Amino acid sequence: MEENIYALRLKELRRVMKEHDVTALLIPTADAHGSEYVADFYKAREYYSGFTGSAGTLVVTLYEAALWTDGRYFIQARQELDGSGVMLQRSGEPGVPGIHEFLKERLSSGGTLAFDGACVSRSEGESLENDLSPCGVKIVWDLDLAGEAWKDRPALPSSPVRILEERYTGESVRDKLTRLRERMAGEGAKYYITEKLDEVMWLFNIRGCDVECNPVALSYAFISEEEQYIFLRKDAVTPEFVRYAAEAEIQVKEYETFHDFISTRTYGGKILIDPDKISYKTFMNLRAAFSECHVRITDQLAQTFSPVEYMKSVKNSTEISNFKDIYIEDSAVLTKFIYQIKKLSRLNPESDILTEADGTPVTEGSAAAYLDGLRSRIKDYVELSFPTISAYGPSAAMMHYEPDEKGGAVLKKEGMLLVDSGGHYLRGTTDVTRTFSLGPVTEEMIRDYTLTAVSVFQLQECVFMEGCSGIALDILAREPMWKNGMDYKCGTGHGIGYLLNVHEGPQTIRFRKRAAADMTPFAEGMVISDEPGVYKDGKYGIRIETILLTVHNQTTADGKFLSFEPLTFVPLDRDLINPDLLTQKTRAALNAYHARTLEVLLPYMTEEEGAWLKEQCREI
Repeated sequence: MEENIYALRLKELRRVMKEHDVTALLIPTADAHGSEYVADFYKAREYYSGFTGSAGTLVVTLYEAALWTDGRYFIQARQELDGSGVMLQRSGEPGVPGIHEFLKERLSSGGTLAFDGACVSRSEGESLENDLSPCGVKIVWDLDLAGEAWKDRPALPSSPVRILEERYTGESVRDKLTRLRERMAGEGAKYYITEKLDEVMWLFNIRGCDVECNPVALSYAFISEEEQYIFLRKDAVTPEFVRYAAEAEIQVKEYETFHDFISTRTYGGKILIDPDKISYKTFMNLRAAFSECHVRITDQLAQTFSPVEYMKSVKNSTEISNFKDIYIEDSAVLTKFIYQIKKLSRLNPESDILTEADGTPVTEGSAAAYLDGLRSRIKDYVELSFPTISAYGPSAAMMHYEPDEKGGAVLKKEGMLLVDSGGHYLRGTTDVTRTFSLGPVTEEMIRDYTLTAVSVFQLQECVFMEGCSGIALDILAREPMWKNGMDYKCGTGHGIGYLLNVHEGPQTIRFRKRAAADMTPFAEGMVISDEPGVYKDGKYGIRIETILLTVHNQTTADGKFLSFEPLTFVPLDRDLINPDLLTQKTRAALNAYHARTLEVLLPYMTEEEGAWLKEQCREI
């Protein structure tokens, strides 16, 4: 039998590890900027394990390999790791060791752990150092062994940046820098460093295309009390950007010079950083720079949540207006898509599968391609905000499923199709999920879909006091599931960037605290997803996702209250709703939502589509 390709790659990696006297190697899912989605150049974890999910950490020792990922990817990882020799570690599950615990058990005194410090956060690097060094483990952070053993590694991307006009950003670079410097002063800092690509893009009102489905350019930013520097790849700097930077007094330097710049600079005060969003390599370079001056690095750092991340999470009036416009147009496209797929399910009654007019079977992949084509024709379209998830039947139990190169499963005239999709536009970023029936469905499917709908509307209709975080709100979405002994192994909601990353913080909705940022209170202007679901391995998956805008509700003697306003307007599937399982409140909310959906979408529909939409939005 031919040896698994990933097993062969691990064998070559271990050969390189032995050459460098390395006992264990840590390979995260990350680039030099702590990004969730990374360029092909950085996909080392995928290259050596075969796991394609967006979150996971691979640990390779001389004799074994293990991969940690969260509940969103348990099913997918189990399938993709088969035959690779990599053990799946289900993070958060009972009896599953953490990465540090695993390393302590495998590394005896004298062992060496290596990782690329550019791809590990300062907080994680220090945590590894604190946990393992007392055990006699040597930490090596300046070796990229995964890259050294990687044959035909893709090149580091570099593409021209795009300047985003103020009619889209709603705020000038100068005003953003003024606000940032006010936050710096409040923390007693004279400098700010960020490596986060979306922060750099937002701060300087530019966008790029160095990462698939993420409109960002590889970059760093360094801000002092009077100067602002951006570090970009040479090919990213266009003549137009040179003129733009000069007008905004932005000093442009080459991307590769960033670490030399920060390690050789003389500092006259504290540096503001987010310890979770700066690399261990940057921290170690700063520590070396200060140690030469006989100054402790901890005395020179003002460590707090990224002020830029919070600033960009609160959308201004221009961004909100653009968001509202684009979400209606994007919703209209998805609604047309659902109508067309359902229409195909009624054609050719002699066939038990969906086919196009020429008889070609409709697959998960071809359905996704059709939707992508519709979306690309919307004004201001830039690119998809993530690869479209079109998952039929058991495939939908994998939260981040993608069809294979053959197009995935053929759609049958039964069961459900889950479609999670979105786009980047000059007017904002969209993300929406709808699950709908293709024919006969089971009572179990109807019950689970209705419970999901109840969960969606319980959160969407809530009113809460200012200062409340997503940790407190999550129970509203999960309560219908928990009452039935069910749960979904992911968060309920994430922030959305403006022509930036489709997953944006710091606001989030989840019941388990992962980081201090999860306690960030909601504020007017924050955008959040509302996406509970049901995922049954080997059977089906259901997710309903509506994007919400945080708005002022009322102010009383007891304080200020906030609520949510939907941006997404796509009808839910009547064929999957059991009215008897709706509460009085969620029935009213669903009917009101459908009435509003009909109102805003009808002008975009043909006569035939409009007749169907009216039926879908008819009061329950």
